[in-house]
Amino acid sequence: MIRQILVPLDGSALAESVLPAAAAVAGGFGARVTLLHIVEERPPDTIHGQPHLTHADRAQAYLEEVARLPLFRDRVVDVHVHLPQAGDVAESVVDHARELGADLVVLSTHGKSGLRGFLFGSIAMRALQRGTTPVLLVNPTAAGEAPPFVCRKILVPLDGTAAHEPALPIASTLGRAWRAFLHLEIVVPTVGTLSGDEAVTAVLMPTAKRALLDLAERGAQEYVRKLAETLTAEGVPTTSHVSRGEPATSLVDAANRVEADLVVMASHAKGALDAFWSGSLTPKVIEKLGRPLLLVRVAGEAVR
Repeated sequence: MIRQILVPLDGSALAESVLPAAAAVAGGFGARVTLLHIVEERPPDTIHGQPHLTHADRAQAYLEEVARLPLFRDRVVDVHVHLPQAGDVAESVVDHARELGADLVVLSTHGKSGLRGFLFGSIAMRALQRGTTPVLLVNPTAAGEAPPFVCRKILVPLDGTAAHEPALPIASTLGRAWRAFLHLEIVVPTVGTLSGDEAVTAVLMPTAKRALLDLAERGAQEYVRKLAETLTAEGVPTTSHVSRGEPATSLVDAANRVEADLVVMASHAKGALDAFWSGSLTPKVIEKLGRPLLLVRVAGEAVR
Protein backbone atom coordinates (compact mmCIF):
# COMPACT_ATOMS: atom_id res chain seq x y z
CA MET A 1 0.00 0.00 0.00
CA ILE A 2 1.22 3.49 -0.89
CA ARG A 3 0.11 6.10 1.66
CA GLN A 4 2.75 8.84 1.45
CA ILE A 5 4.37 10.19 -1.74
CA LEU A 6 7.27 12.64 -1.73
CA VAL A 7 7.75 14.87 -4.80
CA PRO A 8 10.92 17.03 -4.75
CA LEU A 9 10.61 20.06 -7.05
CA ASP A 10 13.26 22.59 -8.01
CA GLY A 11 10.91 25.05 -9.72
CA SER A 12 11.65 23.89 -13.27
CA ALA A 13 9.17 22.61 -15.82
CA LEU A 14 11.33 19.50 -16.20
CA ALA A 15 10.96 18.63 -12.53
CA GLU A 16 7.20 19.25 -12.83
CA SER A 17 6.97 16.54 -15.49
CA VAL A 18 6.45 14.05 -12.65
CA LEU A 19 3.21 15.64 -11.45
CA PRO A 20 0.71 13.60 -13.54
CA ALA A 21 2.36 10.37 -12.40
CA ALA A 22 2.38 11.46 -8.75
CA ALA A 23 -1.28 12.46 -8.97
CA ALA A 24 -2.19 9.15 -10.62
CA VAL A 25 -0.49 7.10 -7.91
CA ALA A 26 -2.09 9.24 -5.21
CA GLY A 27 -5.51 8.78 -6.78
CA GLY A 28 -5.09 5.02 -7.08
CA PHE A 29 -4.25 4.59 -3.41
CA GLY A 30 -5.78 7.62 -1.69
CA ALA A 31 -2.22 8.62 -0.78
CA ARG A 32 -1.06 11.94 0.63
CA VAL A 33 1.38 13.91 -1.55
CA THR A 34 4.11 16.12 -0.09
CA LEU A 35 5.63 18.67 -2.48
CA LEU A 36 9.14 19.51 -1.29
CA HIS A 37 11.59 22.26 -2.19
CA ILE A 38 15.08 22.41 -0.71
CA VAL A 39 16.57 25.90 -0.45
CA GLU A 40 20.19 25.44 -1.44
CA GLU A 41 23.18 26.90 0.34
CA ARG A 42 24.84 28.03 -2.90
CA PRO A 43 22.08 27.94 -5.52
CA PRO A 44 22.64 28.61 -9.23
CA ASP A 45 20.89 31.64 -10.74
CA THR A 46 18.92 29.45 -13.14
CA ILE A 47 17.90 25.82 -13.33
CA HIS A 48 17.31 24.33 -16.79
CA GLY A 49 17.03 27.83 -18.21
CA GLN A 50 14.50 29.04 -15.64
CA PRO A 51 14.95 31.30 -12.58
CA HIS A 52 15.96 29.26 -9.56
CA LEU A 53 13.93 29.42 -6.34
CA THR A 54 16.44 30.87 -3.91
CA HIS A 55 14.12 32.34 -1.25
CA ALA A 56 11.81 30.45 1.08
CA ASP A 57 8.79 32.73 0.56
CA ARG A 58 8.94 32.39 -3.22
CA ALA A 59 9.39 28.64 -2.92
CA GLN A 60 6.38 28.40 -0.57
CA ALA A 61 4.20 30.36 -2.98
CA TYR A 62 5.38 28.19 -5.87
CA LEU A 63 4.58 24.92 -4.08
CA GLU A 64 1.15 26.20 -3.02
CA GLU A 65 0.42 27.12 -6.64
CA VAL A 66 1.41 23.62 -7.78
CA ALA A 67 -0.78 22.07 -5.07
CA ARG A 68 -3.80 23.95 -6.48
CA LEU A 69 -3.39 22.47 -9.97
CA PRO A 70 -6.51 20.67 -11.27
CA LEU A 71 -4.72 17.33 -11.40
CA PHE A 72 -4.48 17.40 -7.59
CA ARG A 73 -8.20 18.06 -7.14
CA ASP A 74 -9.58 15.56 -4.60
CA ARG A 75 -6.03 14.73 -3.48
CA VAL A 76 -4.48 15.55 -0.10
CA VAL A 77 -1.40 17.67 -0.84
CA ASP A 78 1.06 19.13 1.67
CA VAL A 79 3.85 21.56 0.85
CA HIS A 80 7.16 21.92 2.62
CA VAL A 81 10.12 24.24 2.10
CA HIS A 82 13.26 23.00 3.80
CA LEU A 83 15.23 25.51 5.86
CA PRO A 84 17.97 26.18 6.82
CA GLN A 85 19.75 26.18 3.50
CA ALA A 86 21.07 22.78 2.52
CA GLY A 87 24.56 22.12 1.23
CA ASP A 88 23.68 18.59 0.15
CA VAL A 89 20.26 18.64 -1.49
CA ALA A 90 20.20 14.94 -2.30
CA GLU A 91 20.94 14.02 1.30
CA SER A 92 18.23 16.39 2.51
CA VAL A 93 15.63 14.82 0.22
CA VAL A 94 16.54 11.35 1.44
CA ASP A 95 16.26 12.53 5.06
CA HIS A 96 12.81 13.98 4.39
CA ALA A 97 11.67 10.75 2.77
CA ARG A 98 12.69 8.87 5.88
CA GLU A 99 11.14 11.39 8.29
CA LEU A 100 7.83 11.39 6.41
CA GLY A 101 7.78 7.63 6.14
CA ALA A 102 7.41 8.06 2.39
CA ASP A 103 6.35 4.95 0.50
CA LEU A 104 7.43 6.44 -2.83
CA VAL A 105 9.71 9.22 -4.10
CA VAL A 106 8.85 10.57 -7.56
CA LEU A 107 11.61 12.20 -9.62
CA SER A 108 12.17 13.47 -13.15
CA THR A 109 14.99 12.07 -15.26
CA HIS A 110 15.43 15.65 -16.57
CA GLY A 111 15.23 15.11 -20.28
CA LYS A 112 17.38 13.94 -23.15
CA SER A 113 20.52 13.16 -21.18
CA GLY A 114 18.63 10.71 -18.98
CA LEU A 115 19.37 10.52 -15.28
CA ARG A 116 23.15 10.42 -15.40
CA GLY A 117 25.04 13.53 -14.34
CA PHE A 118 22.02 15.19 -12.73
CA LEU A 119 21.38 15.93 -9.09
CA PHE A 120 18.30 13.75 -9.30
CA GLY A 121 20.47 10.77 -10.19
CA SER A 122 22.20 11.23 -6.86
CA ILE A 123 18.87 11.52 -5.04
CA ALA A 124 17.52 8.35 -6.64
CA MET A 125 20.57 6.29 -5.86
CA ARG A 126 20.92 7.62 -2.31
CA ALA A 127 17.27 6.86 -1.65
CA LEU A 128 17.91 3.29 -2.73
CA GLN A 129 21.19 3.05 -0.84
CA ARG A 130 19.97 4.54 2.43
CA GLY A 131 16.63 2.83 2.80
CA THR A 132 13.85 0.87 1.20
CA THR A 133 11.82 3.67 -0.39
CA PRO A 134 10.96 2.87 -4.03
CA VAL A 135 11.82 5.59 -6.53
CA LEU A 136 9.64 6.37 -9.55
CA LEU A 137 11.54 8.02 -12.41
CA VAL A 138 9.52 9.86 -15.06
CA ASN A 139 10.77 11.04 -18.45
CA PRO A 140 9.65 14.45 -19.72
CA THR A 141 8.43 14.63 -23.31
CA ALA A 142 10.87 15.72 -26.02
CA ALA A 143 9.61 19.28 -25.47
CA GLY A 144 10.31 19.00 -21.73
CA GLU A 145 6.62 18.78 -20.85
CA ALA A 146 4.76 16.55 -18.42
CA PRO A 147 3.60 13.36 -20.16
CA PRO A 148 0.11 12.01 -19.39
CA PHE A 149 0.21 9.02 -17.07
CA VAL A 150 -2.08 6.08 -17.79
CA CYS A 151 -0.99 2.62 -16.69
CA ARG A 152 -2.53 -0.42 -18.38
CA LYS A 153 0.52 -2.68 -18.73
CA ILE A 154 3.40 -3.12 -16.28
CA LEU A 155 6.66 -4.82 -17.22
CA VAL A 156 8.55 -6.54 -14.40
CA PRO A 157 12.10 -7.64 -15.31
CA LEU A 158 13.38 -10.57 -13.23
CA ASP A 159 16.56 -12.63 -13.23
CA GLY A 160 15.24 -15.99 -12.09
CA THR A 161 16.30 -15.58 -8.46
CA ALA A 162 14.37 -14.59 -5.34
CA ALA A 163 16.68 -11.58 -4.88
CA HIS A 164 14.88 -9.65 -7.62
CA GLU A 165 11.35 -10.56 -6.52
CA PRO A 166 10.94 -7.43 -4.31
CA ALA A 167 9.60 -5.75 -7.45
CA LEU A 168 6.65 -8.14 -7.57
CA PRO A 169 4.63 -7.00 -4.52
CA ILE A 170 4.54 -3.33 -5.52
CA ALA A 171 3.96 -4.23 -9.19
CA SER A 172 1.01 -6.46 -8.29
CA THR A 173 -0.33 -3.80 -5.91
CA LEU A 174 -0.23 -1.24 -8.72
CA GLY A 175 -1.79 -3.76 -11.08
CA ARG A 176 -4.75 -4.25 -8.75
CA ALA A 177 -5.19 -0.53 -8.12
CA TRP A 178 -5.15 0.36 -11.82
CA ARG A 179 -6.55 -2.93 -13.19
CA ALA A 180 -3.38 -3.23 -15.21
CA PHE A 181 -1.82 -6.33 -16.76
CA LEU A 182 1.60 -7.52 -15.60
CA HIS A 183 4.25 -8.99 -17.87
CA LEU A 184 7.25 -10.81 -16.39
CA GLU A 185 10.44 -10.87 -18.46
CA ILE A 186 13.74 -12.67 -17.92
CA VAL A 187 16.71 -12.09 -20.21
CA VAL A 188 19.19 -14.95 -20.57
CA PRO A 189 22.42 -13.87 -22.31
CA THR A 190 23.75 -15.49 -25.44
CA VAL A 191 27.39 -16.52 -25.66
CA GLY A 192 28.07 -13.39 -27.69
CA THR A 193 26.57 -11.01 -25.12
CA LEU A 194 28.40 -12.31 -22.05
CA SER A 195 30.86 -10.01 -20.29
CA GLY A 196 33.66 -10.22 -17.74
CA ASP A 197 34.70 -13.64 -16.46
CA GLU A 198 31.75 -15.31 -18.13
CA ALA A 199 32.90 -14.03 -21.52
CA VAL A 200 36.35 -15.52 -20.89
CA THR A 201 34.77 -18.86 -19.99
CA ALA A 202 32.69 -18.73 -23.17
CA VAL A 203 35.83 -18.26 -25.27
CA LEU A 204 37.60 -21.17 -23.57
CA MET A 205 34.60 -23.52 -23.51
CA PRO A 206 31.99 -22.22 -25.96
CA THR A 207 30.04 -25.46 -26.34
CA ALA A 208 29.75 -26.04 -22.60
CA LYS A 209 28.80 -22.42 -21.94
CA ARG A 210 26.17 -22.49 -24.66
CA ALA A 211 24.65 -25.64 -23.14
CA LEU A 212 24.55 -24.01 -19.69
CA LEU A 213 22.81 -20.94 -21.09
CA ASP A 214 20.25 -23.10 -22.89
CA LEU A 215 19.60 -24.91 -19.61
CA ALA A 216 19.22 -21.56 -17.85
CA GLU A 217 16.67 -20.49 -20.45
CA ARG A 218 14.53 -23.57 -19.82
CA GLY A 219 14.73 -23.03 -16.07
CA ALA A 220 13.78 -19.37 -16.46
CA GLN A 221 10.76 -20.26 -18.59
CA GLU A 222 9.43 -22.59 -15.91
CA TYR A 223 10.18 -20.05 -13.16
CA VAL A 224 8.29 -17.12 -14.71
CA ARG A 225 5.47 -19.37 -15.92
CA LYS A 226 4.74 -20.44 -12.34
CA LEU A 227 4.97 -16.87 -11.05
CA ALA A 228 2.57 -15.69 -13.76
CA GLU A 229 0.10 -18.45 -12.92
CA THR A 230 0.21 -17.55 -9.22
CA LEU A 231 -0.32 -13.82 -9.82
CA THR A 232 -3.15 -14.48 -12.27
CA ALA A 233 -4.84 -16.76 -9.73
CA GLU A 234 -4.53 -13.92 -7.19
CA GLY A 235 -6.46 -11.58 -9.48
CA VAL A 236 -3.65 -9.85 -11.39
CA PRO A 237 -3.63 -10.97 -15.06
CA THR A 238 0.01 -11.80 -15.82
CA THR A 239 1.95 -13.06 -18.82
CA SER A 240 5.60 -14.11 -19.03
CA HIS A 241 8.42 -14.45 -21.53
CA VAL A 242 12.11 -15.34 -21.63
CA SER A 243 14.30 -13.62 -24.21
CA ARG A 244 17.94 -14.05 -25.19
CA GLY A 245 20.50 -11.31 -25.73
CA GLU A 246 22.12 -8.29 -24.09
CA PRO A 247 20.08 -7.54 -20.94
CA ALA A 248 19.53 -3.76 -21.20
CA THR A 249 18.68 -3.83 -24.91
CA SER A 250 16.45 -6.88 -24.48
CA LEU A 251 14.51 -5.28 -21.62
CA VAL A 252 13.92 -2.13 -23.65
CA ASP A 253 12.79 -4.30 -26.57
CA ALA A 254 10.43 -6.15 -24.21
CA ALA A 255 8.95 -2.86 -22.96
CA ASN A 256 8.29 -1.83 -26.56
CA ARG A 257 6.95 -5.27 -27.52
CA VAL A 258 4.34 -5.41 -24.75
CA GLU A 259 3.69 -1.63 -24.94
CA ALA A 260 4.44 -1.25 -21.24
CA ASP A 261 3.29 1.97 -19.60
CA LEU A 262 5.51 1.37 -16.57
CA VAL A 263 8.55 -0.78 -15.76
CA VAL A 264 9.02 -1.99 -12.18
CA MET A 265 12.41 -3.50 -11.43
CA ALA A 266 14.56 -4.36 -8.44
CA SER A 267 17.93 -2.63 -8.43
CA HIS A 268 21.25 -3.21 -6.71
CA ALA A 269 22.38 0.16 -5.35
CA LYS A 270 25.52 -0.88 -3.52
CA GLY A 271 28.59 1.33 -3.51
CA ALA A 272 29.12 4.86 -4.75
CA LEU A 273 27.14 6.58 -7.46
CA ASP A 274 30.03 6.36 -9.93
CA ALA A 275 30.27 2.62 -9.36
CA PHE A 276 26.54 2.30 -9.91
CA TRP A 277 26.72 4.08 -13.26
CA SER A 278 29.69 2.06 -14.47
CA GLY A 279 28.60 -1.38 -13.36
CA SER A 280 24.83 -1.67 -13.09
CA LEU A 281 22.16 -2.68 -15.54
CA THR A 282 19.77 -0.06 -14.17
CA PRO A 283 21.29 3.13 -15.67
CA LYS A 284 21.60 1.45 -19.05
CA VAL A 285 17.89 0.71 -18.94
CA ILE A 286 17.05 4.23 -17.70
CA GLU A 287 18.87 5.91 -20.56
CA LYS A 288 17.21 3.75 -23.25
CA LEU A 289 13.75 3.11 -21.83
CA GLY A 290 11.83 6.33 -22.51
CA ARG A 291 9.00 5.45 -20.11
CA PRO A 292 8.41 5.61 -16.34
CA LEU A 293 10.63 3.30 -14.30
CA LEU A 294 9.95 2.30 -10.70
CA LEU A 295 13.07 1.12 -8.86
CA VAL A 296 12.82 -1.10 -5.78
CA ARG A 297 15.80 -2.03 -3.63
CA VAL A 298 17.04 -5.60 -3.78
CA ALA A 299 16.24 -7.05 -0.36
CA GLY A 300 18.79 -6.93 2.42
CA GLU A 301 21.05 -4.20 1.00
CA ALA A 302 20.13 -1.09 2.97
CA VAL A 303 23.11 1.10 3.82
CA ARG A 304 22.99 2.75 7.24
